[in-house]
Amino acid sequence: VIIGVGNRSVVSAASYEARQYGVNSAMASSRAQKLCPNGIFLPVDMRYYRAMSHRIFEEVFSRITDRIEQVSVDECYMDVSGALLRWGSPRAIGAWIREQVVSRYNVTCSVGIAASTNAKPNGMLMIPVARHAQFVQMMPLRGIPGIGPSLEKRLNAWGVNSVADLARMSLESLEQATGSAISARWLYQAARGLDGRPVVPYTQEKSIGAERTFDADTQDMRQVCSMLRWCCDDVATSLRRRGFLARKVMVKLRFPDLSYATKGHTLGCPTDAASVLYPQCANLRLSMMGMAPESAHAISLTRPVRLAGMSASGLVLAEEAVIQPSLDDLLEENEVEQRAEISGGSAQSQTHSARLRGAEAALDAVRRKYGNNIASFGV
Repeated sequence: VIIGVGNRSVVSAASYEARQYGVNSAMASSRAQKLCPNGIFLPVDMRYYRAMSHRIFEEVFSRITDRIEQVSVDECYMDVSGALLRWGSPRAIGAWIREQVVSRYNVTCSVGIAASTNAKPNGMLMIPVARHAQFVQMMPLRGIPGIGPSLEKRLNAWGVNSVADLARMSLESLEQATGSAISARWLYQAARGLDGRPVVPYTQEKSIGAERTFDADTQDMRQVCSMLRWCCDDVATSLRRRGFLARKVMVKLRFPDLSYATKGHTLGCPTDAASVLYPQCANLRLSMMGMAPESAHAISLTRPVRLAGMSASGLVLAEEAVIQPSLDDLLEENEVEQRAEISGGSAQSQTHSARLRGAEAALDAVRRKYGNNIASFGV
């Protein structure tokens, strides 16, 4: 079974049977069809996945403990220390969870007691505390959650190709290799099977993003801009609905060979408005393509683009944020006050940015009543 349908889509997930044919997540679905022509290809259905995930968490996991930190639709960390008096051992808890999930929902579940990934697929593995260091030092670098391709490459350049190699490095060397004292301390402890972080039942969202694949690869600047404009509108709407402001923006472009590039920027002031996000994204897009700002009105990009998207991060609660007016806002407010003094009226006019944000908030209300596609953000 392979999740991902269409010539322009990528594989979201593949069963272990399909993986034997060389099919992997993030692979182009067209390539997956060539590798596994008899595979059963199904479309993504996130609404169904989330609904089933919610049921499993509520009906099974929550009967063990309320100390649950969900990290994805199908994965979590559970602190079961408070449940051991009732259950006797973590092994008994793991066995009950697996039995309940398969009997109630007809899907398998992997449980790791200090080692979740290595219990896949459909297994249970418990690592005694005294063997944590020995266990992790048998693993490849990517076996440690948080080590991605970029960090792995930096460590490889220092002759570190496994967790065992990592464990032989001093804190000072790790700090030189990573360029960060915090990362060095984390890697030093992880290589020894140490992790003192508590399970956090609720983790505030770190970013909100949107992206879409074009029907055909394009070098048309207008198409890419239109897609980024849609993404900014979608993300800004989500920010306002969830009560967040964003301090950072990042643009992502994927190319025909499935490689991609990202570039981010820290905003001068946190925002939840597409009218602020989009100009920033448009500038980042030019920079990513090696084009100067004066090329903004060019029609053709220097390289075909397969997918375009953006994300907003550095999220803060809108009700707690202190927003510093920009220089343009201050100058505009001053002009309004001066005109009011001359005319003898009151200075009640909003700044241009405030009016735009108000228009977007009104657009939210229209969409809630008549549907998301009834109106769109314009530039």
